[in-house]
Amino acid sequence: MKYSSVLLLAAVLVVMTSCNTAKTVTTQAPQPIMEAPVAVEERQLDTLTVTPEDWSLMDTEASDSVAETGDFELPLYNASNRRENDLIHTRLEVKFNWEKEQVMGKATLRLKPYFYPVSSVTLDAKNFEFHKITMAGQTQALNYTAENGQVIIQLGKTYTRYEEYSLYIEYTATPAQSGGSEAITSDKGLFFINPRGEEGEKPRQIWTQGETENNSRWFPTIDKPNERGTQEIYITVEDKYKTLSNGLLISSKKNADGTRTDYWKMDQPHAPYLWMLAVGEYAVVKDKWEGLDVDYYVEPKFEKDARAIFPYTPNMLSFFSKKLGVKYPWPKFAQVVVRDYVSGAMENTTAVVFGEFMQRPARELIDELTNEKIVAHEMFHQWFGDLVTCESWANLTLNEGFANYSEYLWLEHKHGRDAADYHLLEESNGYFGAAQSGIHPLIHYGYEDKEAMFDAHSYNKGGSVLHMLRNYVGDEAFFLALSNYLQAHKYNSAEVHDLRLAFEGITGEDLNWFFNQWYLKEGHPQISLSYGYDAEAGEATLTLSQTQDPEMMPAVFELKAPVDIYVGEGKPQRQQIHVTQREQTFRFKVAEAPKLMVFDPEHMLLSERSEARSEEQSVFQFMHAPRFIDRFEALQALAESDSEAARSVFKAALRDTFWVIRAIGLENLAESDIDAEMTSLLRQQAAKDPHSYVRATAFSKLAEIADTESVAIAKTTIGKEQSFGVIANALRLLNQLDNESALVYAQQLEKENNADVLEVIGDIYIASGDAKYLAFFENKIKDADGPAAFSLFSGYASLVMNGDEAALKNATGKFQLIATDMTTTPWRRVAATRGLVEMRGALLQKNNAEVDETIKELLTQQIDALQRALESIKSAETDPDIRSIYDQLIR
Repeated sequence: MKYSSVLLLAAVLVVMTSCNTAKTVTTQAPQPIMEAPVAVEERQLDTLTVTPEDWSLMDTEASDSVAETGDFELPLYNASNRRENDLIHTRLEVKFNWEKEQVMGKATLRLKPYFYPVSSVTLDAKNFEFHKITMAGQTQALNYTAENGQVIIQLGKTYTRYEEYSLYIEYTATPAQSGGSEAITSDKGLFFINPRGEEGEKPRQIWTQGETENNSRWFPTIDKPNERGTQEIYITVEDKYKTLSNGLLISSKKNADGTRTDYWKMDQPHAPYLWMLAVGEYAVVKDKWEGLDVDYYVEPKFEKDARAIFPYTPNMLSFFSKKLGVKYPWPKFAQVVVRDYVSGAMENTTAVVFGEFMQRPARELIDELTNEKIVAHEMFHQWFGDLVTCESWANLTLNEGFANYSEYLWLEHKHGRDAADYHLLEESNGYFGAAQSGIHPLIHYGYEDKEAMFDAHSYNKGGSVLHMLRNYVGDEAFFLALSNYLQAHKYNSAEVHDLRLAFEGITGEDLNWFFNQWYLKEGHPQISLSYGYDAEAGEATLTLSQTQDPEMMPAVFELKAPVDIYVGEGKPQRQQIHVTQREQTFRFKVAEAPKLMVFDPEHMLLSERSEARSEEQSVFQFMHAPRFIDRFEALQALAESDSEAARSVFKAALRDTFWVIRAIGLENLAESDIDAEMTSLLRQQAAKDPHSYVRATAFSKLAEIADTESVAIAKTTIGKEQSFGVIANALRLLNQLDNESALVYAQQLEKENNADVLEVIGDIYIASGDAKYLAFFENKIKDADGPAAFSLFSGYASLVMNGDEAALKNATGKFQLIATDMTTTPWRRVAATRGLVEMRGALLQKNNAEVDETIKELLTQQIDALQRALESIKSAETDPDIRSIYDQLIR
């Protein structure tokens, strides 16, 4: 699963307050390899008091109890589900009551005792009405008790592990939400979208979200990650709908009542939370990979964009199969986009579900790696999560950490090491940011709620730890160990010790030291580095201090990492060190004072670090150290400097091979740096840079210096450029330097629906002050949604103030109609309300300035009408979160 941590209403508030939050990237150092240390001088920091692990696991009340009574309490431990019955196969027949949002189902479950004899079976079945429970093929009803989301069925006899039995259940399920989390915002299990057709043109859909244990809201099962079985499902829907489920579509039969029954079959066992179905009016774009069906389910208007929405899918299947030494193990690979999804995406076996944010025109996806990374993430789950499933939610990182790391592997393969390292930096910073609010072991048996496991530990830290492990054992051992792990545990569940043993079996090394500190203990090292040179001894020195809080995490992390020592301009001297103390000083024989020393030069170690470098050293680092992190850190260190050397670095950055470095160079280029040569380079970048973000940024920089020769480049770009972001910035430059041409091009671009382009067109029309452009806004606000709605609605409100009273009344009516339509999105409702507030504010300002009493009376009437409209909107709003926004907005 790929989770999204951005909540809708929080995003609304951000947009409303016009707060543009820049992503702060803090430099960190990543990991090691190697072993034998050079001569080491060991020093001790101040005395440390380290809390024993057993004590730290207890809560405050338990600690007080120990202090008073001497009694100890066991720490919270969430064990793996105890398996009493083994689910072998499930046959489902389902149809739907859209009006009541119910599933009418018939289920046949084949089971057997796991080991010990049983006379009953407990199934998960939340909010079910049971109509019939019997042994399959029999008529006699079985006794059962249904409560607390489970049904306990008496089997009528005792079965041993050598005997199978089959249950037949007829039921009606009414999926209902009882909770949710930041990662998965609803646990409803099965969702009806626009079920009664009351939400305008929103498509009607049904889709499922089983993780963690929510598929038991629409079919009875043993809803645990260490359970698995095969399945077949008959889905009956109106003939106009397409269906999707796990496995292969065996048959599709049209029924006399206008419905159709699709029969999907999955012959390989997998965990119940991975079972799925989706129903909707989809365009299905078909692809192939080594004879297997690869299908893309999108809404019809995105049919031509399907391959861009799910980029490089066949290529990824080949890459991951080869890299892992285990061919993609399932009979097909399908991907579907759904509306109103409750997470980012979900790795259901053979049929991945994605939120609608993925579904954009191909031109909006140029140089956008989000879709690539999410496709890779969910695909890698087909091996890690689906083929081999975490035994318990405490071991979730065995699913999510691997899926997270697949993003690095794909970027490294497709876009190069710099792109992968940039991604790793973002991921590790995400973990460090989350760690400020609390830490826990990566394998976390003491969680309070299983849903809380979907966090930056399981994902971000999990991926970073795998990156360290890869670089410690080497690529050949790493991927061979993963292959062995997958082969040994395929169609089964695993825990972290299984992973460790797979690596030990390949490397021959006891790796408890690594797994204990990175998987079973919390936190990460916080490192302070200082470098020196002992001229008398002819030695360079590195002092490394670990400063992490020993009451929160281990006082000492064992680290094996190289150090690069640059003595001259050539290749550095690489030394290996082994850190085993809270503070250590390492000494290295050198011919002269080093120009630069870099600890962990491959940047593999998951750590926060601080180190002091001179400006001269930072300049040298940018020019000579090879990795993206080296160049990035150097630019960060030099950002505040006005020296000639520092400015030369930012100029050099413009010619870097990686687009992020070029972009940083552009963004930090001072006007005083831009001579004729730099201006020429900026023009070249605006016209020809390989990356669209750099092209767009170059246009912004050319606009800053009012380079009139760029007008011709902007016109050419608008005519041929595919990236909307570049077109938008070219149009902005044109509006600044050639307003008449900008108006002409704006009218030519009105047909586009890209938010960036429409925002610039709106700015151009607003600046013109001509009310004739109101028609543009009135046309575009009909479909505007998401953050883009705010700029369009605001632009409309602004231009209306240049129109007549009829235009004002017309706009008021349109805004009020949208704001009181509870079937439209919160974005549109709040944006429309904000537009009315802006109109009222403009009228109040006019009223305060006008002296003519007749005009004042008219303005007062208009203001009163707007206030009544706003109060009506506030009264009509049914969402309490939006009402709280209106409490601040409408005064």
